[in-house]
Amino acid sequence: MVTKNQIKLVTSLQQKKYRSKHGLFVVEGAKAVKELLQAGMKPYKVFVESGDALKDYADVALVSNSELKQMSSLSTPNGVLGVFYMPKAKSIESSDWVVALDAVRDPGNLGTIIRLCDWFGVSHLVCSEDTVDCYNPKVLQATMGSIARVNVAYMDLSDFLKSTDELIYGAFMDGDTVYSKKLPESGILVMGNEANGISDEIGGVISERIAIPQFGESTTESLNVATATAILLNEIRR
Repeated sequence: MVTKNQIKLVTSLQQKKYRSKHGLFVVEGAKAVKELLQAGMKPYKVFVESGDALKDYADVALVSNSELKQMSSLSTPNGVLGVFYMPKAKSIESSDWVVALDAVRDPGNLGTIIRLCDWFGVSHLVCSEDTVDCYNPKVLQATMGSIARVNVAYMDLSDFLKSTDELIYGAFMDGDTVYSKKLPESGILVMGNEANGISDEIGGVISERIAIPQFGESTTESLNVATATAILLNEIRR
C-alpha cells in the first residue's frame, strides 16, 4: 500500500534540492535495486508492481501500475522502484588511482564514468562542485548499479588537487600521447568538461598533460569524455 504523501515524496526526488533536503534518491529496475541492496545501501522503501516480487525485497510496498507511473521518471516503468538513503561520502584514499571530474555536466557521461570506475577497480571518484549530481535519475540509470561500489565525493577540485602528493594526469587535446607514458601504480586522472575540457584553474595544477592520439583522417574534434575515460583507464590498468 502506498500513500499520497509517499507518491508526492518520490516524485519530488526528481529534483536535486529535494534529494538534498530528504537525503534520499530513487533507483528504478529490479537489477539495479537488488545490486544496491546487496551492496548494503539502506532502503527507505521499495515499491513493486507485482506481488510475486514482494519476497525479494525488504521494506517493500505493493503499488498499482498507475501509482508507479506517477512516481517513475521513465515513460514505461519497469515494475520496481527503490528509494534509498544517500550514503555519506568516504574519505579519498590515494593508494590506487583516483578519477577526478572538472565540470562534467551530462548525466549519461557521469553515469557511464561511474560504471567505468567500477569496471576498472577505481574505488574513488572526485567531482567538482559544478559536476552533475550523481543521484540524478539519468545518472543512476547509466551506472547500472555501479553507484553502490564507487565512492563519489563532491568538493572544491582545485583544493583537493593542491593537497595531494600524487602525480596528476590531465586529458588534453594537445598533451603527450598516453602510449608514450610509463604510468605509475597510483595517481589522479582528471577529465574535463564536455565542451571546454579542463579549466585553466585546474590545468594549472596538472603534473602531466596526456592525450589519446588520433589515427583517422576525420574532422572529429574530440572524443566523448566517457569514451576518453574508458581508453585512459584501460591504458592505466594495462
